[in-house]
Amino acid sequence: MLTVNALAAPSATEPLVRTTVERRDLGPRDVLIEISYAGICHSDIHTVRGDWGKVPYPLTVGHEIVGHVTEVGSEVTKHAVGARVGVGCMVNSCRECENCQAGYEQYCLKGNTGTYAGRDRDGTVTQGGYSTHIVVDEDFVLRVPDAIPHEAAAPLLCAGITTYSPLAHWKAGPGKRVAVVGMGGLGHMAVKFAVAMGAEVTVLSQTLGKKDDGLAFGAKDYYATSDPATFETLLNTFDLIINTVSAPLDMNAYLRLLRLNGTLVNVGAPPEPLPVQVFTLFGARRSFAGSSIGGIAETQEMLDFCAEHGIASEVEVIGADAVNEAYERVLKSDVRYRFVIDVDSLR
Repeated sequence: MLTVNALAAPSATEPLVRTTVERRDLGPRDVLIEISYAGICHSDIHTVRGDWGKVPYPLTVGHEIVGHVTEVGSEVTKHAVGARVGVGCMVNSCRECENCQAGYEQYCLKGNTGTYAGRDRDGTVTQGGYSTHIVVDEDFVLRVPDAIPHEAAAPLLCAGITTYSPLAHWKAGPGKRVAVVGMGGLGHMAVKFAVAMGAEVTVLSQTLGKKDDGLAFGAKDYYATSDPATFETLLNTFDLIINTVSAPLDMNAYLRLLRLNGTLVNVGAPPEPLPVQVFTLFGARRSFAGSSIGGIAETQEMLDFCAEHGIASEVEVIGADAVNEAYERVLKSDVRYRFVIDVDSLR
């Protein structure tokens, strides 16, 4: 076993603290990664604070991971020592069910193994990327193109693929009107992707505070959802709405903004239920859908798309000792647009 430095949450109410975690010995198909940067996702905060259920404390979170390969198992063929790589939200799946066989490991019928708070193949609890090293099966390690700045690549492994996947699935592109709800860590990536795919993009944010940024990222329009007139002006406008907000919203008001056959896709994950009036759906054959991350192949596709189109996350790099403060700032939406931990500060 390899003992490495890490940050961990001792409980739902205590701040993260410096500690160590154990990494398994390298198996024949395993890759040892020295982590350079780890993004802070809102899911990390929900998890450590117990918003989504029971948590196996102490827990090291983090599933937006980039670094370099430092050692490989005897049967590894996909990654070499020195390669620039990333790890996202999952580190294994059954690989046998119809969803895994189709490349949708994120929807594994037996449940994929999360990068943290999951049950690893040796029975231990998985510990995430707020640490100096991680051991991952080569099939769940991504190649990070050199064209993407290293620190700005980390959030792509969650925020990036979470928004890229539904945009690709629902075919955002030329002739499609796409609205992005929220201009945070997920939302700003959704805007960049939809614009690069050729869609006409509108941002729906609580205020106009980030309007200049949204337009600079390529959005055509930007509206404040705190203004009731917005929901009258935009009735029956969009083919696709991506909701990135992890807080309760009036979903019926947003559904009415869809055109005939339009779809509202939820990628934000509030702990509370989101009530939907079925007659709102009947009104224009509208759909209300959810989407998780992407599979491994689609995540690699997303990274290559980013390299080709010059897309990266907007980040604020922090040291390990600033993570607890960063959590509070995330909850206040006081970041543009994603915190990334410089893991050198943990060594």
